Amino acid sequence: MVASATTVTDLYGVGPIVAATVIGYSGDVRRFPTAGHYAAYNGTAPIELSSAGRTVHRLSRRGNRVLNHAIHMAAVTQIRNLPSEGRAYYDTKVAAGKTKREAMRALKRRLSDRVYRQLLADTRPR
Repeated sequence: MVASATTVTDLYGVGPIVAATVIGYSGDVRRFPTAGHYAAYNGTAPIELSSAGRTVHRLSRRGNRVLNHAIHMAAVTQIRNLPSEGRAYYDTKVAAGKTKREAMRALKRRLSDRVYRQLLADTRPR
């Protein structure tokens, strides 16, 4: 698949370089049964840390770090632009009491799910 024939660039904040990185490092996305598996692969699935009745989620340091960085760049682009869907989602999470870091983590996971759906749509015959 070439980057010009992909719909991943339809996502706000995903340009040709980020799309090429996502396509190149993801490979055949059909090898991931669910969006959760894809998120674990790219490192956007949070890890739960529980102790003494307290539940905290933290960033996963596993997964493909280059792919995670590409998704991070798309998330930062969305947050910087006020009219984007990503900024509205981020602001909603912050208003709900999440820290900025937790809101960013949630946005990255949401973007990972959307990238997964776009890559699956690209693999379907037309």
